[in-house]
Amino acid sequence: MNARIAPPATVALQPDAIIRHARAVIATEAEAIGALEPRIGTDFVEACRLILNCHGRVVVTGMGKSGHVARKIAATLASTGTPSFYVHPGEASHGDLGMIMPQDIVLALSYSGETDEVLFILPTLKREGIPLIAITGKPGSSLARQADVHLDGSISCEACPLGLAPTTSTTAALVLGDALAIALLEARGFTSDDFARSHPAGSLGRRLLLRISDVMHTGDDVPRVAPDVGLTTALVEMTRKHLGMTAVVDADDRLLGVFTDGDLRRALDDVGVDLRGATVTELMTRGPKTIGPDKLAAEAAQLMEKHQIHALLVVDADQRVVGALNIHDLLRARVV
Repeated sequence: MNARIAPPATVALQPDAIIRHARAVIATEAEAIGALEPRIGTDFVEACRLILNCHGRVVVTGMGKSGHVARKIAATLASTGTPSFYVHPGEASHGDLGMIMPQDIVLALSYSGETDEVLFILPTLKREGIPLIAITGKPGSSLARQADVHLDGSISCEACPLGLAPTTSTTAALVLGDALAIALLEARGFTSDDFARSHPAGSLGRRLLLRISDVMHTGDDVPRVAPDVGLTTALVEMTRKHLGMTAVVDADDRLLGVFTDGDLRRALDDVGVDLRGATVTELMTRGPKTIGPDKLAAEAAQLMEKHQIHALLVVDADQRVVGALNIHDLLRARVV
């Protein structure tokens, strides 16, 4: 018979103490981050130089909590223009060292600088001539001494009141990794378009990469009528194409105006308008807001929001209608 697990003891919640402890953690870690700033100097510049001159990838490694931070640093580097990936140091000595090529560079994290799994792979890296950058909290440690460049992530104390759980030390290492990534981003001239290309499935990627031509309706799906048609013909075209509007174009497909649901409501409210005899030219809006097919879809969303409209006609350089879209197209594309 399996022994039953005893339920946890009830702990009295003390809101004031919880708030005090949480604030103390934040203050401790903020102070440690501030202490990193004056340490950024020639060693940091040399680390950036090594990475910028690297023809391979940055291989980030670390054990335990440092390993979790190393994974995040590798991901940040990779998404900001520096090819990078994480290798578990324990797995590295059992075959994964084959993932590291001579043209790569290794960034190793260990607060103590004495992590056995990390130190065990250093001789192989040295034999291959692979540059080593280390982030530790002990400048005199084995890892720091064997590194080509050492970045000092030392702290005065952990935020953990027992002084045991890596808290402030992992935060310091993470901040140094972020500082490397952003310094390299700036040095490479990495742009928002470059960032979007590595995040195509994210909301930012969609906003920076998706063009009007990717989401607009084209060909026979674009509502358009001649300027001399009556109201009934215009309404039928609007209903068939489901965009809440129709372009009014000349014989060469050049835009003359747009007739929308709003124009219809205004015509119905105007007792002086003969709806049976009026042509769409008399009821349309002249000089409507338009957009080019090569513009970002996000620009269409901004234009619609600014002018409180729900659809746009897409025109080329000669003002010929080449497409149309409405707010629902942008919603389906997850641009808004």
